[in-house]
Amino acid sequence: MLNRRLFLAAAAASLATGCASSRRIGPGPARPGTGPVASARISPEYLTMYRAMPEERFPVPAVDLTKIDPLYYRQLVDYAAVEPAGTIIVDTPNRFLYLTMENGKAMRYGVGIGRAGFAWGGRAKIQYKKAWPTWTPPKEMIERDPDSAKWANGMPGGPDNPLGARALYLYEGNRDSIYRIHGTNQPWSIGLNISSGCIRMNNDDVTDLYSRVEGGAKVIVLMQGAALYKGV
Repeated sequence: MLNRRLFLAAAAASLATGCASSRRIGPGPARPGTGPVASARISPEYLTMYRAMPEERFPVPAVDLTKIDPLYYRQLVDYAAVEPAGTIIVDTPNRFLYLTMENGKAMRYGVGIGRAGFAWGGRAKIQYKKAWPTWTPPKEMIERDPDSAKWANGMPGGPDNPLGARALYLYEGNRDSIYRIHGTNQPWSIGLNISSGCIRMNNDDVTDLYSRVEGGAKVIVLMQGAALYKGV
């Protein structure tokens, strides 16, 4: 179950702001040898992986990989976990999301996570998932930002929707946790503490995850100080 105190505090904060945020809050000092790179140094493999997706209901442009630390590019890694294949593990201190696979492997994705005051940890499940989901601002956001009132009945899915191309809805038992794993059209935000508690991914990555994960899948969110699994 979710850490109750952290969950309640963060849930209240999330209600006040929703998943959307564009505030740039960095993850701290860069690791040696990492950081955004020039396009000439990007492997063709990654350019293909993060290609434009014109086949989508709303065409998705290619990701500008020069604005993302290569550490956060999607990759298959060695990963020792006791959970069965198909479990999602979010390593918030390192801003990775792992989807466990057979034979000690996992697909690793870079993510943007909750900024200060919006962090949370614990266990949940994927109750359901949606392509090009509707986003509805909570009433607290509408009170603070009257311009958002136009979406009080929901903002249709599309390129400007804060939930991006896909959303996975996290529940604790039969209760909506308020949090989502979702896409973003702000690729520069991957690897940052920036959201209001939701876990954001590049649209290409969340589309890939969406195709691999099943409804009812277990989700484990690890916070700073938790015993982390050691992937290579």
